Amino acid sequence: MTQEAQHIIYICSDAVGETADAVVRATMRQFDAHQVRIKRFAQVRHEDEIKSMMEEAALHGGFVAYTLVQPELREMIREESIRLGVRAVDIMGPVMQAFIDTFNDSPKRKPGLLHEMDDDYFRRVEAIEFAVKCDDGRDTNALLQAQLVLLGVSRTSKTPLSIFLAHKGIKVGNFPLVPEVKVPKELFMLPERRIIGLTMDAEQLLKIRTERLKAVGLPYGAKYATLQRIMEELEYANGLMKQLNCPIINVTDKAIEETAGIIMGFMA
Repeated sequence: MTQEAQHIIYICSDAVGETADAVVRATMRQFDAHQVRIKRFAQVRHEDEIKSMMEEAALHGGFVAYTLVQPELREMIREESIRLGVRAVDIMGPVMQAFIDTFNDSPKRKPGLLHEMDDDYFRRVEAIEFAVKCDDGRDTNALLQAQLVLLGVSRTSKTPLSIFLAHKGIKVGNFPLVPEVKVPKELFMLPERRIIGLTMDAEQLLKIRTERLKAVGLPYGAKYATLQRIMEELEYANGLMKQLNCPIINVTDKAIEETAGIIMGFMA
């Protein structure tokens, strides 16, 4: 497919543009958007940059999603939108205005605050380091310092969930449940609210493990990816989770973000 045949969504930001990018990509998932690509203009500081981007958008028949905090840049993009007939969607503006109107406050108008190296930033970094240290039961002694411990059999998304939650500033450890491996005593020392069990439908887990075998070059039919073995592991894991009296989430067909949202709901 040629570039000319594609539709283009332009992202404009006076920071890195991740906020607008996330909103646009979430929107694209609601459409058959194979012919759509994203072009990002980040660290925009001058009106000439906006004019050039808007003219390109007009030329290619695209639209613009923007996150700008400087009033003069926001006004420029609105003017160019009218002049060129290019649709421009203000991602942050309505929320900022609602904040101003409701709480009678004024914005800092400083770009890039999402990635400011403040206490929240360093807390996220510390949480990510903790998740790596405690991944897959590597440091069971540290589990007592975890804000959350994820339990589940192999391939139930423990590691990606740990990292995702760490990016939210939550210290997460995870431990794989295997019938032949004794669980650490630390698990029984944790409050129930700090443990989450993850499970999955056996048939779905079989598909995932079979694909995993292919990825690592192991022979098809290994015990790890047999329905009998999976049922045995799930039964063992379910029994242990009930013994620990922890919440159990079935992650079958759930995106990492969806499961993380459920977990953070438990923690609220």
